[in-house]
Amino acid sequence: MNTAFNPSPAGADPIRAILDAAGESVLAIIAGVEGPSYRPLGAMMAVLSDGSRAGTLSSGCIEADIALHAAEALKAGTPRLVRYGRGSPFVDIDLPCGGGLDILLVPQPNRSALSEIAARQAARDGCSLHIDIDSGAMTVRMDGETHRDDSTLIVRFDPAIRFLVFGKGPEATTFAALVKSAGYPILLLSPDTETLQAGESVGCPTQHMPVQRFPEELVADAHTAIVLFFHDHDWEPPILQPALATDAFYVGSQGSQRARDARIATLEEMGVAAADITRLRGPVGLIPSARDAGTLAVSVLAEVLATAMQKTR
Repeated sequence: MNTAFNPSPAGADPIRAILDAAGESVLAIIAGVEGPSYRPLGAMMAVLSDGSRAGTLSSGCIEADIALHAAEALKAGTPRLVRYGRGSPFVDIDLPCGGGLDILLVPQPNRSALSEIAARQAARDGCSLHIDIDSGAMTVRMDGETHRDDSTLIVRFDPAIRFLVFGKGPEATTFAALVKSAGYPILLLSPDTETLQAGESVGCPTQHMPVQRFPEELVADAHTAIVLFFHDHDWEPPILQPALATDAFYVGSQGSQRARDARIATLEEMGVAAADITRLRGPVGLIPSARDAGTLAVSVLAEVLATAMQKTR
């Protein structure tokens, strides 16, 4: 199973919730999937001593019952594997998707291992958590994709998609607000004070860029999407030239087909390699000729996520 990308943010972070909790906790993990499932193998949920939960393992049909089993596992002090859906002894709990789930409950999970994962996530470094299903013992390694092998469950952690958004005006700010509301890491860069203020009003990190260039201090890794929203297309080439030389998996720019052709011609004159130019997307978005900022934002975000998903196959 290829999990090189993490297209979807996890929402409430179960690992962070456990590390921040003062009391005891249980880490619940999907350790087996049969048939369709709302959440994938390796998805996690934290059950805390005050009864609160962080994360989800289904569409809401088993979380409350998992919390009950988690309390029993915590009291016993040993891991347990609970089956739901197809083949489950709990016939009164139905999974609407019709599949089957094995949920591993690990009481008092290794905080040192979880701290290492949190640190690597913050540094945008990938790693894997190896869990002994019988004992609950955990080790963190750099290799390994998400899968279950006999008595070992391996869960891969890779950086979430990060967005670097360059631009000016409502298209840039609407897209930034959508990305922020969806929970993805984002930085909005603009030469325009009003654009930056609009981004800040929705809690979006911003950076003023007074000159036409890609800031040297910015790092765009293989889990980064770079999107430009400029009506003044003269701003684009000095940003796109270094952007296309990064490891970013998506680089795109707003504009018509005519603007795209002019953009490519300028990049060619600047000496940008043909292989890099072919990476450039534009017009951006899955919806052709979007005429308003909201539609364009949804269209572009959908294209970025679709591109990320394709890279996991």
